[in-house]
Amino acid sequence: MPWQDVVFTVGNIIFAGALIPSILSKDKPSVWTSLPTAAFLYVFAYTYITMSLWGSAFAIGLVAICWTILAIQKIRSLKK
Repeated sequence: MPWQDVVFTVGNIIFAGALIPSILSKDKPSVWTSLPTAAFLYVFAYTYITMSLWGSAFAIGLVAICWTILAIQKIRSLKK
């Protein structure tokens, strides 16, 4: 595992952890923030896979999942 993969992996795990309070909170970011962010992060994850940066791909995938959860939560709150 190259050192760059370690740096990206650790950094993205920290980003995923930083999103946990937002996931648990009543306040959610706009769907227009959450969905594009999630979409681009999934593209980045795929890009990391093509470069065999498996840790980075996994970690950024976690961040993308967190943003997807936030988008779903916001959409559900708007329907109420």
